[in-house]
Amino acid sequence: WLKPFPVSIFASVLCARALSDGSLSDEMAMIYPANQAVVVGGGLAGMSAANQVIECGGKVLLVDKSSFCGGNSTKATSGINGAATKTQKSKGVEDSVELFTSDTLKGGAKRPELAKVLCGNSGADVDWLVEKFDLDLSLLARLGGHSAPRTHRGKERFPGMTITYALIQMLEKVAEKTDRARIVTKARAHTLLTNGATCIGLVYEKGGVDEKAYGPVILASGGFGADFTQNSLLAQYRPDLMHLPTT
Repeated sequence: WLKPFPVSIFASVLCARALSDGSLSDEMAMIYPANQAVVVGGGLAGMSAANQVIECGGKVLLVDKSSFCGGNSTKATSGINGAATKTQKSKGVEDSVELFTSDTLKGGAKRPELAKVLCGNSGADVDWLVEKFDLDLSLLARLGGHSAPRTHRGKERFPGMTITYALIQMLEKVAEKTDRARIVTKARAHTLLTNGATCIGLVYEKGGVDEKAYGPVILASGGFGADFTQNSLLAQYRPDLMHLPTT
């Protein structure tokens, strides 16, 4: 199933607001384009972040090391979780952020502060997907570990693919028609650029050539599941999974 993704959205909103209202420091503004953010990862989290930057008036560069965007998100088959959504309310389902947070902590979440953000914004995030991208997430299911039906999906067989591709298509349209978005695939981000304690951009490799991109950076690259290098955690602990395209 798809986890809610408010951390990336929250980061992108803060980033976009800083870009649009001029609250970035003068020192930072002198170093990189004051209206551009850089997103690493083209899955649901990265695409959500990139679309939010555009919504808030900024420009965005998104880089992904694969030949196409989507990541692990496109392979999710159950749906996306959200508490106190408009869909739930329309169906008379009683749910709350507090209940979702409690379920998440019982399920093994080790950082309560992040669980609160994840669950606290989940309802608004699901509503945003429905309203902004005209997605059908009208079907509800109660999956294991949940105290209420809060896993949203439509009638499609692969909701992860449907949701993620809708966001990809929106960003691609912006990139095709304007200079406010740029998507670079087959690009491996490997170094963050810093000025003192401030991150001011990153370096990514494409076609054997390193490119620098300046702007606040949003990391939405997921975990170690797609790190197929020989010194990766995957190679070290589960080499038997190295031949699989995803976890």
